[in-house]
Amino acid sequence: MENKNRIRVIPLGGLGEVGKNITVIEYGEEIVVIDCGMTFPDSDMLGVDVVIPDVSYLVKNKERVKGFFVTHGHEDHIGAFSYILKQINVPIYGTKLTLGLIESKLDEANMLSTTSLNLVTPGEIIKLDKLKVEFIRTNHSIADSCALAIHTPLGVIVHTGDFKVDFTPVDGEVIDLGRFAELGKRGVLLLMADSTNSGHSGYTMSEKTVGETLKNLFSKANGRIIVATFASNIHRLQQIIDSSVIYGRKVAFSGRSMEKISEVAMNLGYLNIPDGTLVDLKDIKLYNSEQITIVTTGSQGEPMSALTRIAAGTHRSIHIEQGDMIIISATPIPGNEKPVSRVINELVKKGANVIYKAIEDIHVSGHACEEELKLIHSIVRPKFFMPVHGEYKHLRKHSLIAQQLGLKKENTFILENGNVLELTRKTARINGKVQVGNVLVDGVGIGDIGNIVLRDRKVLSNDGIINIVVTLEKESKDILCGPDIVTRGFVYVRESEGLVSEIREVASRSLEYCIDNRILKWSEIKKYIRNEVGYFIYSKTKRKPIIIPIIMEI
Repeated sequence: MENKNRIRVIPLGGLGEVGKNITVIEYGEEIVVIDCGMTFPDSDMLGVDVVIPDVSYLVKNKERVKGFFVTHGHEDHIGAFSYILKQINVPIYGTKLTLGLIESKLDEANMLSTTSLNLVTPGEIIKLDKLKVEFIRTNHSIADSCALAIHTPLGVIVHTGDFKVDFTPVDGEVIDLGRFAELGKRGVLLLMADSTNSGHSGYTMSEKTVGETLKNLFSKANGRIIVATFASNIHRLQQIIDSSVIYGRKVAFSGRSMEKISEVAMNLGYLNIPDGTLVDLKDIKLYNSEQITIVTTGSQGEPMSALTRIAAGTHRSIHIEQGDMIIISATPIPGNEKPVSRVINELVKKGANVIYKAIEDIHVSGHACEEELKLIHSIVRPKFFMPVHGEYKHLRKHSLIAQQLGLKKENTFILENGNVLELTRKTARINGKVQVGNVLVDGVGIGDIGNIVLRDRKVLSNDGIINIVVTLEKESKDILCGPDIVTRGFVYVRESEGLVSEIREVASRSLEYCIDNRILKWSEIKKYIRNEVGYFIYSKTKRKPIIIPIIMEI
């Protein structure tokens, strides 16, 4: 089958996992890429800052790549641009706020002048050679979110992006269900739809319901109000500001991402703050407690976030006072429940009144629940369906929803990252796999952290390290100094002098054995010492520290 008679859809990330969303759609000599996200490391990825997708496939085919088309401005959809564009620099297309957030990232990485950013309005169609990409307005927990319709000679592919159906959004911009229905009437070849909330029945509540709860809470507060929420949820920030204005409060932002994103949103007109309302964090002491609202990061209990530092009493400008009301306007992401609970407990111990999801409706999701998914399926009526965004259980549940609505099981495809879904006008099948994986970013190092390094870091974190230092006479190989034992993270030396002395004796005997038996290659001496000391330590402690013999000759 020739390239011109088929479409290939390839997820490079974001399936069966949280974040790192990036999808390739190719037809003939053209490739379009949807989103370019990153994710934060798992707890076993010690020292890793962020995780980005492996785009080796795109690099190999970069002459065919026509651009990145971005659905919205969340980190799991735009966070990898400052890394990926170094490998494949092609135009980026997105809406106003989305491009504003991308621009801020690229400016920080000194890449703005070399990148082509193209502003698109919802409803606009970008025409390439054979492909056309249409942006369709949706609702989500960040403004300016869009679905994408990729028009190909073989049919239309609809990618919803992250979305929900909100008939009363804060900014009044309702999801364009009419356009989804028009595409459905004409015929949609493939639907790719957000699966994050597929396991939740009913509908997702409107963002405006949070605004009503916030007003009610603000009316009861007698001291400072500290609200922790996602920095990117501009509509939530607007409702916090509106409630603050109603009750005569000044607003201060805390946290690097909160300050950065709110500045971008204000400059672009997405966040409206009356003159005199916004104050600098260092000036909050100039006002009475009942005059202050602080909006901060840290709703997920992140170790270095502003709210966690407030709870620990280590924040430079904010210290808990009796009467403070703290509102955590977010739901813990799976895996973050313990850190969030720990932060709440610390805040309560310090005398704060903490309000969170279990107590009040102060958070709503940005993702469609089951009935909203059914609505989209019913009006789009795709020939084939591929669930995206979410863990495997979410993808599986979404495929069952599609089948409940009449789509044949053989026409629903749950892919793994790297799988190739090959489409013609009448058929679809999984055919082949391309290289995918995680690229780990540690500081300025991109991809130089692999499984071996992570394994060593894990051993270091569990059992520590032992350095065995010895000095030999170059010609005679006599021991001039040592062996000296230096440990880190293994035992407290002052209380384990006997064990350290025994380790020194084992190392000394091992070294003498090597010299007596004319084992003189450094690599062989080190291996023998490492093995003998390792066996001894495990027999005594049941630990396996990293053992590094260091041999010097003079």
